[in-house]
Amino acid sequence: MKEQYRSHTCGQLRSEHIGQAATLSGWAEAFRNHGGVIFMDLRDSFGVTQIVLHDEASLKGVTRETVVRVRGRVVARAEDTVNPRLATGLVELHAESVERLSGSCAPLPFEVNATVAVREDLRLKYRYLDLRGARMQHNLRMRADLLRRMREKMQEFGFLEVATPILTASSPEGARDYVVPSRRWKGRFYALPQSPQLFKQLLMASGVDNYYQVAPCFRDEDGRNDRCPGEFYQLDYEMAFASQEDILRVTEAVLHDAFTAFGGGKEVTPLPFPRIPYKEAMALYGSDKPDLRNPLRISDLSDLFADVEFKPFQGKPVRGINVPGSAAQPKSFFEQMLQFATSIGMKGLGYISVATGTREDTGSGNTAPYPQDSSYALKGPIVKFLSAEKRAALCAQLQMQPGDTVFFICDRPGAVDALAGRIRGELGARLKLIDENRFALCFITDFPMYELDETTRRVCFNHNPFSMPQGGMEALESQAPLDVLAYQFDAVANGVELCSGAVRNNDPEIMRKAFALAGYTEEELIRRFGAMYEAFRYGAPPHAGAAQGIDRMLMLLLGEESIREIAAFPMNGSAQDLLMGAPGEITEGQLRETHIKLR
Repeated sequence: MKEQYRSHTCGQLRSEHIGQAATLSGWAEAFRNHGGVIFMDLRDSFGVTQIVLHDEASLKGVTRETVVRVRGRVVARAEDTVNPRLATGLVELHAESVERLSGSCAPLPFEVNATVAVREDLRLKYRYLDLRGARMQHNLRMRADLLRRMREKMQEFGFLEVATPILTASSPEGARDYVVPSRRWKGRFYALPQSPQLFKQLLMASGVDNYYQVAPCFRDEDGRNDRCPGEFYQLDYEMAFASQEDILRVTEAVLHDAFTAFGGGKEVTPLPFPRIPYKEAMALYGSDKPDLRNPLRISDLSDLFADVEFKPFQGKPVRGINVPGSAAQPKSFFEQMLQFATSIGMKGLGYISVATGTREDTGSGNTAPYPQDSSYALKGPIVKFLSAEKRAALCAQLQMQPGDTVFFICDRPGAVDALAGRIRGELGARLKLIDENRFALCFITDFPMYELDETTRRVCFNHNPFSMPQGGMEALESQAPLDVLAYQFDAVANGVELCSGAVRNNDPEIMRKAFALAGYTEEELIRRFGAMYEAFRYGAPPHAGAAQGIDRMLMLLLGEESIREIAAFPMNGSAQDLLMGAPGEITEGQLRETHIKLR
């Protein structure tokens, strides 16, 4: 303890300290004058203590957010003044002296710990004030605790922490690079790493068995609530002589430990996490990052509607989502769902409901559920296009019961699953079907190695270009590119992608073939990834690795809506640092030194 300024923190005093002398230092947060007795809340990063003063002159020059040192004696609060909301709420410090250590301007741009919302741009411009608040202090501590725990876990597994370079060569990995001009080498540029991908694979070729680091990554991309523009951090790791199952076991162990330790008591998916193939995830959930807390599932109804004379569905794939009990929703609910559907690019949103009352079963007077009885009364604009047999088949396939509604999604093959996934998510949210008291984690596996570029319609890599294709060289030579699967996976929690990983391609011949299918010549491969390509020619072990997004993980654990709430000094959504004024202009001299002329 820095006893010159404090014997205790502002969150430390308890009943056992009553009668003791204490020195506290912190920020003056609030004042209350009760007829000559002044109460001041003193705050530091550990908490708040109430200070009692009897001499108003001792507060001369002290305003809110002034830094002061207070010496006094700890006294029990009167019973009717106990504050259960404070950890120090049973006691107060009766001041004997108050010393002003640093003044504060008035008025403040906003109140620290404000109870009303403050504009984000203002908070980021005065981030040092924003960070003083209890919520942000808690978030920073949680971040430090999580990183410490993750490092300990990796060391338990025998991983070696190795730092990789920040200034490196430009290497396209799916986003734009941040480039840094060289003063010494005219016309040449460094780049900030989008990830340590190449270096960690080179470490495997260097004989490092298991590597990890908490790695800063830099990508010049647009910001979103779950994505930081500019800079973000990930737990990055790689294992030599490892299979996909090896890396999955390490990944789920680290994630399970983190969510169990910091999840606030919420239920966490037990080990092992479900492994869901990509194709199955798209079919059932309409997403490769499904929120498994949502109980709704998507069904493929294309065969059932193939010969139905309903023009909007003809010749296109059809998906259906049965929502139990939703037929009782008011008309406005269905209108709002239609508005949402059109807002995401759908032409409409058909539906069929099962009436809550069923027809009597002739002879017995009883009713029976599908598929034994086909007498349910269906209602909706599409019903008239369905024969009795089609109605029965629909109810049987979707296991529909009285009060259920099935929503239909129809579009081109490349879009229908994703649209169905959006409708599934909206239904789950509007009907409050999502269990907020659990963390549902899973792995999505068996991603396609390639996809068609939407603009050029040419084959390109779907995910990580350095992944090993399932089936190796034989698969690349015998299968159509879009049919080749890769040993790559994502870890997903509550619909948020937290981690990507893969078994790496450690064979130069397979690598050359894999890149050739994506349109790269060997010369381009060597020019862009020459160090790794050359290193693998001297022998590289089979290896696999992954990277977990620390910022997104913290966002989930803390229940924050924006990823900017868990970083000390984030950029805003437009990649601007409002505190430091970046990006900013540089001098003509700096431009000349780095051989740059602005156009």
